[in-house]
Amino acid sequence: MPPPRTVAQNRKARHEYHIEETLEAGLQLTGSEVKSLREGRANIGQAFAVDQGGELWLMNAHISEYAPAARFGHDPMRPRKLLLHKRQLDKLMGQVKREGYTLVPLSIYFNARGIAKLNLGLARGKKKADKREDIKKRDWERQKARLLRANN
Repeated sequence: MPPPRTVAQNRKARHEYHIEETLEAGLQLTGSEVKSLREGRANIGQAFAVDQGGELWLMNAHISEYAPAARFGHDPMRPRKLLLHKRQLDKLMGQVKREGYTLVPLSIYFNARGIAKLNLGLARGKKKADKREDIKKRDWERQKARLLRANN
């Protein structure tokens, strides 16, 4: 089986939020959206998931139009329904409403069967001090790795 192929990543998510839990969600897409994703033309940097009428929707995700299907194309910024099991959805919505969490898309990828999936993170926002601490920790790890390489 081929490994999953990542199409789009939200690199800032791990900097802006503490990711407590991740889960895989399906995406309800049109054919031209899937073709565009296969070309790697997606951006989820500003995207978020929201509950509307008991369903979870991906908002602000940009999937570019697929040029050969321009006549029958799709709106690049349209809301897309996320497909989850009812139990997963209820658990997530309970945590988001009660405990101040938010749902942040981390990546869009194709699984081994070739189906587009969204890696969704249950996240809590970081304070400025937390971000600075993470940067210090990352710099120290890099410096430590450099020192170890220089000694060997």
